[in-house]
Amino acid sequence: MKANATDQPPPARVPAAAPAPADAVTELYRAHALGLIRLAVVMLGDRPAAEDAVQDAFCGLYRRWHSLADPAKALSYARSSVINNCRTALRRRRRQAGPPGDPPGESAEALALIGEEHRQVLAAIRRLPARQREVLVLRFYLDLDEGDIATSMRISRGTVKSTTSRALAALGRILGEQQS
Repeated sequence: MKANATDQPPPARVPAAAPAPADAVTELYRAHALGLIRLAVVMLGDRPAAEDAVQDAFCGLYRRWHSLADPAKALSYARSSVINNCRTALRRRRRQAGPPGDPPGESAEALALIGEEHRQVLAAIRRLPARQREVLVLRFYLDLDEGDIATSMRISRGTVKSTTSRALAALGRILGEQQS
């Protein structure tokens, strides 16, 4: 019996090579760095410190790229790392500052760019406890869903819901106090 071309098995597909870590991290940085810097600015109130937190997160991602269980979740890893870097920076500030006082001042450029109402909301958010502040920023500033927030903060979805509720109530009280 004569074999024809249709009897041949299809050629084996060669899987596309995974991007090199430098290329993958660079692409991720280009696509998401600005949003992560915004997240860190809201958390820290200081753009240079925010940029440092994001830069450190991406450097860590690059160093650990080969040990990622799922490279598709690299953004979640980077987001968690930015949040942790912000927490570390805030702890460091508290230790260096001594007794509680006013948060660091904002630059003249930053003050000129945002309106009074926006400054009041940011100031109120910064008065919230760290976890509440993080949940609100991730939910309303980065527009993440509860599952992504839970993954980024390493807490349960239920904790995300209850923390969001408490944070919004506290934010309303703080803003109400500022109005009176």
